[in-house]
Amino acid sequence: MTAPSIDTTHFSAELQPLMRAIARGAAALATAIRRGGAGIGDAAGLDGGADSHDRLYRHAEALFRDALRDAGLRWFATEDKQQPMAIQTDGRYALALDPLDGSSNIDTNVAIGTIFAIFPAEADAAASFLRPAREMIGGGYIIYGPRCWLMVSFGDGVQAYGLNPDTDCFDLIDPRLTMPDCSFEFAIDASNYRHWPRPIRAYIDDCVAGTEGPRAQNFTMRWIASLVAEAHRILMRGGIFLYPADARPGHEEGRLRMLHECAPIALLIEQAGGRASDGALSILDRRIASLHGRTPLVFGSAEKVDRVATYHDLPESEVSALFGNRGLFRA
Repeated sequence: MTAPSIDTTHFSAELQPLMRAIARGAAALATAIRRGGAGIGDAAGLDGGADSHDRLYRHAEALFRDALRDAGLRWFATEDKQQPMAIQTDGRYALALDPLDGSSNIDTNVAIGTIFAIFPAEADAAASFLRPAREMIGGGYIIYGPRCWLMVSFGDGVQAYGLNPDTDCFDLIDPRLTMPDCSFEFAIDASNYRHWPRPIRAYIDDCVAGTEGPRAQNFTMRWIASLVAEAHRILMRGGIFLYPADARPGHEEGRLRMLHECAPIALLIEQAGGRASDGALSILDRRIASLHGRTPLVFGSAEKVDRVATYHDLPESEVSALFGNRGLFRA
C-alpha cells in the first residue's frame, strides 16, 4: 500500500485523490530543494546552459505533472505554459499551478513556494479557468522554508499542514487557522515609491510617519520578494502586503498573475478572516479574464486593506497633501 501523503480527514472524498497528489508532488519538491537542486538537469530534460533557477522550476513542474497524472484532473494550467494541458478526459477538476513561486530567491535560501487554485472542470480549458474567482472550489500554497507547510482552503476556513520529514506525510497542524489582527507591519517594494499612484504613496507616507502621523502608530516595513513567504508571514502574524500597479511600462495592471497567484492567495486570506483587493475592489469578486492576466494585489488584516481602499476614495487634495494635513484620518 502506498504511504499516505497527507492527512485527509478534513477533505471531501471527491477531493482526496487530488490533494494526495499535490502533497506527493510537494514532498518530492521539498526534498529537491533541500538538496539544492543537485542532479536534476537530466531528469528535467534541460540542456547544460539552463541556470539553476530554470532547472529547479522545470523540475518542480515535472514533479507535479507526474504526481497529478491519475488524480481526477482534466485540465492543468501552469504559469509558464501558454495553454493548459489536458490530463484525463473524464477528470472533474481544473488546476492552475505556479510550481515554484519566488525561485529567483533559491540561491539566498529565502523561503519559496508553490501556489494552486482548483476549479470545477468544464468541457474546454478556457471555460474552466476564465470565470469569477469566487467559483474556485479550493486554493492554497506550499511553503518550502525552515519547515514545509501546506495551507489550503475549500471555502470553509483554512487548514494548515506540516510536512513530517520522517514519513513524507503532511500532518494536520490547525484545522481552522485564523489570522491575527495585531501586527503593525507593511510589506511593499519601497524602491518603486516614485512610480506608485498617489493613494498608495499617501497610505505608505502615513505608515512611515509613525506616532506623529494620522495613524498614531509606529509601523515596521518588511519585503521578502517571495509571495508565498509574504502570505505565510501575514497569515501567522497579520499586517498588510501591497503590490500596486505603477507607472512603469508593463506594470500598469500590476505584475502578479490573477489566476496562478492572486486568486488562491485571496481565498486563503479571506477564509482566515482578512481581506484581499486590487487596492479598491475585492480580488474574489473579479472575473479571471485571461490565463496570464495580471492585477494589483493588496492583502492582509481586514481593517488595513479596507483603509487602503478608502485612500483611493479621497479627493485629490487629500492624497497630495503632507501626512500632517490629511484631514480625513486625523483624530
